[in-house]
Parts: sequence; C-alpha cells; structure tokens
Amino acid sequence: MSLAAGMPASGDAVVCSRAGCRAEAVWQVVWRNPRIHAPERRKIWSACDEHRAFLRDYLAARDFPVSVEPLAERASS
Repeated sequence: MSLAAGMPASGDAVVCSRAGCRAEAVWQVVWRNPRIHAPERRKIWSACDEHRAFLRDYLAARDFPVSVEPLAERASS
C-alpha cells in the first residue's frame, strides 16, 4: 500500500491510523510538528469516522497545525 498521495495503491483499502483499529479510513488528518518540520512538510494520518475527532484532538492538544480532509480530496489535488 502506498500512502504517498493519500490513497491506496492497486485498490487496497486505507486503514485507520488509530492503534488497534482496522476500519477503513475515509478521512485524512493532515498535520506537522512545527518544532521539527518545515512549513511545507505535512504528515498524514488516516482516520475512520469513529476516530477522526480523537486523532485530530490528540494533535491539536500538542499545538500542532492540523486539518481534517476527506480521503479522496487530497488524491485529486
């Protein structure tokens, strides 16, 4: 599976990044750590509906810039 563009390779489903969750992801939690990442660097965690808020809140609590986008949106950009 390749997540470089935020989408799976060859029809594989993207799995939620929450530990222990095997649900299919439908969201991308896009973030960076400003203390170690340049402004243009972005990291992506995949999220299912159930864990979208948890993953976003986890990063926001650490004062990381974070946004949530539909999984398919970044693949088309």
